[in-house]
Amino acid sequence: QVQLVESGGGLVQAGGSLRLSCTASGRTFSIYRMGWFRQAPGKERQFVAAITWSGYSTIFADSVKGRFTISRDNPKNTVYLQMNSLKPEDTAVYFCNAHVRYGSARFNYWGQGTQVTVSS
Repeated sequence: QVQLVESGGGLVQAGGSLRLSCTASGRTFSIYRMGWFRQAPGKERQFVAAITWSGYSTIFADSVKGRFTISRDNPKNTVYLQMNSLKPEDTAVYFCNAHVRYGSARFNYWGQGTQVTVSS
């Protein structure tokens, strides 16, 4: 199993920046990809960004392209989401996700979530 702990959420004004961190523990050798999802009140959880553990591939939701970046520090088993030019519509609970592969088996693990609130 993989355990994920997020940090870095908070309250920020529109146009500001925040950096989220997610540290993995447990069977981290099996992690293939880590990423972030978010869920606003009354809405479904949506994809934000992801990075392969090799670091060679990243992907972003259209709504955050050009504003958010994702990076990883493998020795620290940590992935970061740098969020710039934040907008009120970015307000949500942000969840860290780890996609792991054990041979042909696939699993997803989730963090507990961290609140991001952007005031207008």
